[in-house]
Formats: sequence, C-alpha cells, structure tokens
Amino acid sequence: MKDPGNHEAATRGRLFCWHRAAGSGCRIPVSAASAHAEGFTLIEMIMVIVILGVLAVFVAPRMMGTSDFYARGFHDETLGYLRYAQKTAIAQQLAQAKMNFEVGTATITDTHEAQARFDLASAQEIAAESDLEVKQSALQVIVGKHPGPLAQTRKEAELQPPQPRDMTAWVEAAEKNSISVQLQQAAAEIAAREVDKQRAGHYPTIDLVANKGTSTGPTTLGMAETDFQNIGVQLNVPLFAGGGTVSRQREAVANRAAAESTLEAARRASAQLARQYYLGVVNGLAQVKALKAAMVSSQSALESNKLGYEVGVRINIDVLNAENQVYVTRRDLAKSVLDTLLSQLRLKAATAALGEDDVAAINALLDPSTEQ
Repeated sequence: MKDPGNHEAATRGRLFCWHRAAGSGCRIPVSAASAHAEGFTLIEMIMVIVILGVLAVFVAPRMMGTSDFYARGFHDETLGYLRYAQKTAIAQQLAQAKMNFEVGTATITDTHEAQARFDLASAQEIAAESDLEVKQSALQVIVGKHPGPLAQTRKEAELQPPQPRDMTAWVEAAEKNSISVQLQQAAAEIAAREVDKQRAGHYPTIDLVANKGTSTGPTTLGMAETDFQNIGVQLNVPLFAGGGTVSRQREAVANRAAAESTLEAARRASAQLARQYYLGVVNGLAQVKALKAAMVSSQSALESNKLGYEVGVRINIDVLNAENQVYVTRRDLAKSVLDTLLSQLRLKAATAALGEDDVAAINALLDPSTEQ
C-alpha cells in the first residue's frame, strides 16, 4: 500500500536510488497521474504565496504608509501656516480696533471681540504646532531622519483625473490584480492541489524497480560471490487505505471551500476599495475646483468688509467673520488637494499598479523651494 506522500513524489517521475554494502538499486516510480501533471508544482505555489505575502505585508504598506504620513504632516504644516496667518490678520484687526476706540470712532465691544478672536487663534495655533510635531515624529520613524519642512503644492499645479475614466475598468482590475486577491488565489490553488494529493491515497501505483549487486555466501566448494541484476514492474493496488486517508481528504475539501470563500471575499473587498478611491479622486477634483472658486469669493468678501468697516457701514465682527471664512476655505482647499492626491495613489495600489513613476508624478506637483 502506497503512502499519499510517496504517491505525490511518484507523480513527478523522479528517480530514487540507494546504496548498500554489496550492491545498489534504483526505483523509477511510474504512475498514470504523472502523465497529466501540469501547471505549478506545490513548491512553486508556496513560493508564489510567500512572495505575494511579502509584498502585501512589507512593500505596499511601506510605500503607502510613507505617502500617508507625508500627507498628514503636510496637512498639519499647512494648517499651522494658516493658523499663524489668521492670528496675524486678527492681530492687525485688534490693533485697529484699539486705535479706533482711543480716538472715539469705535466702542470697546469691537476691541473685546477682536481680543477674543485673537486668543482663540493663538490657542488653535498651539494645537496645530503640537499635531505637526506628532506627525513629523511618525514620519521620522519611517524615513529614518527628521523630515524638516515639507514641500507645498505648486500654485499652478493641476490635478489629473484617473486614466481610464471608467470606474468599471478600475473595479475589474482590482478584482483581478489586487495583491490580496493574488494572495488568496495562490492559497486557493494550493488548497485545490492538496485535495488531489489526498485523493491520490486511493489510487493504484506502478513502480519500475531495478536492482544490481553482488552477494557472497557459502557453497559446497567454499565461499563464492554471485553477481545479480534484475528489473521488474511493481503494481500496488490499495484495497482500503484506512479512515485516516478518507478524513484527510474530507478536510482538504473543506479547506478548499474555505479558501474559495476567502478569495471571493478578497475580490469584493478589492472592488469596494477601487470604487471608493475612484470616487475619491473624481469627487475630490470637483471639490478642489469648487473651493478654488470659493477662495476667490471669500477673499473678495473680506476686502469688501474691510472697506465697509473703514467707511462705517460694517462693524468689526463682520471683518473678523470674513477673515475666518477666508482661512477656513484655505484649510478646506489644502485638505481637499491632499485627499485627492492620496486617493490617486490608493487607487493605483488597489489594482497593484502603483509604482515609482506614480509617486514621481505626485512629487512633481510639489514646490521644492517651499522646503526652506
């Protein structure tokens, strides 16, 4: 009766030899199943799954993690700049309110309102600086050194839509090429081959057996050496391989079903991520365009309120509200640009198409002079 593991080796048609003190022999396993062996071997499939696992665990998260932490640090650094600029503008408005109160053209209420806004802006600036330090420390863990000031996006930078501009194409690519899907495909293939391996425990085997050697033994004339050579075909037909073989086969079938279910779940998850990131890019581009228009409108409203305050048709709180709206719009615009860029990278990563060229294209949108 043949062991399933021996049968698995037999299907590969390898040559096994052994040596003894007085002779040697070779056995060449032959099986009908070996004639139909095709595709990857079990060892090759295991190597594929190991390589994909390394990519999924180390390479992709490291690339995306660096970009993500850079974006977070970039956002907090931009927010810190905006908070400082906002505080400076409010300080100017506070100084003007105090001066107007001293000459009698404004009430103490204007001064108190400006002072309250200035104190709030100072507190928000401190919080922004603290968040920036935390994000820079997290980025330092990845890159191995303190990142320092981060480059800002170019003012004339134009964000590009995803190519192709078809969500279905991206979803199909993610379902087929995602690293998680490839990893589960390899696992499902191994599980299917394990079923065949366990089922082979019930199959008959044919072995080609050859022996050659020399034996020494007593005869009527004394000790004599005899050379022998033989070759033959050995047929093993398992009548009953035992309950263990049946149980292992049922276990392998269950594992294959579980692997196929996990593969389907990976495909659905990858498709969902592709849809999410594609919509993030498309909607992000529309949001950036709208916020740029809002930025122009907010700036115009601020200038109008300042002029109205000077001629007496607007009060100090109107100017402060207009200034706050300007910096809120700037903050939202900067965040929208970063979210869109990150969605572009994540969309490529979801389809296993992210490479150095994609990161270089994002890097081209940054202004190196702003690092100083």
